[in-house]
Amino acid sequence: MTSLFDLTGHVALITGGNSGIGLGMAHGLAQSGADVCIWGTNADRNEAASQELATHGTRVRAIRCDVGDEDAVTASFAETLDYFGKVDSCFANAGMPTPGIRFVDTSLADFRAVTRVNLDGAFLTLRAAAKHMVERGGGGVLVATSSVSAIDGYPRGQAYAASKAGLTAIIRGCAVELARYGIHAHSLVVGWTETPLISREMGNPAFAENVMKRMPQRRWGAPDDFARIAVYLAGGVGGFHTGDEIVIDGGYSIF
Repeated sequence: MTSLFDLTGHVALITGGNSGIGLGMAHGLAQSGADVCIWGTNADRNEAASQELATHGTRVRAIRCDVGDEDAVTASFAETLDYFGKVDSCFANAGMPTPGIRFVDTSLADFRAVTRVNLDGAFLTLRAAAKHMVERGGGGVLVATSSVSAIDGYPRGQAYAASKAGLTAIIRGCAVELARYGIHAHSLVVGWTETPLISREMGNPAFAENVMKRMPQRRWGAPDDFARIAVYLAGGVGGFHTGDEIVIDGGYSIF
């Protein structure tokens, strides 16, 4: 069984890979032998994450990239290819939290500040990866980090929820259109996970109590909960599994 999850020679790109879920996935991939490239906007976090990931003994590169900027994505993807030579799997994970503004008070600028990163940024990243995979041949894997907010009502978070619902739709289309090239596409429907994005909510005792009432496992998700699924999906090149919406929420959405 060990050989099934040996990613030696595999190159994975993870946006938002310098903390939280992205870093958890990057650790799992590197531990399984993959070379990893992480994109993030915070230079200090990029450096710290690179040092952590380097302990696994594979090649690591951190690139400062604002995924909402098309030129930055183009340049960063070119830099990734220049260093690694290819990208086998791409995890579009970078995200912006909701500003927590009442819907009736949300401006178009507020709305677009979130969708610019969560939806536009994921689109730009996935498009760059897909174009490379089609041109290179040999298939590949595209993964987008969605959220249970795309399923459940999320008050004061409509922009965030809309962006995450949009990601699942993009991935479905990619799974169908790109299958002929051996490219698999999936979305991860993520529940409440202890990351910098939700630190504000987790600090609210009333909110935390309400979440735990619906959490059968009675704990927050942790970044390393996403290591195994990242390895499984990255290793799926050439397999029969595609177009899935994989819910990882500790049972929150079914309780």
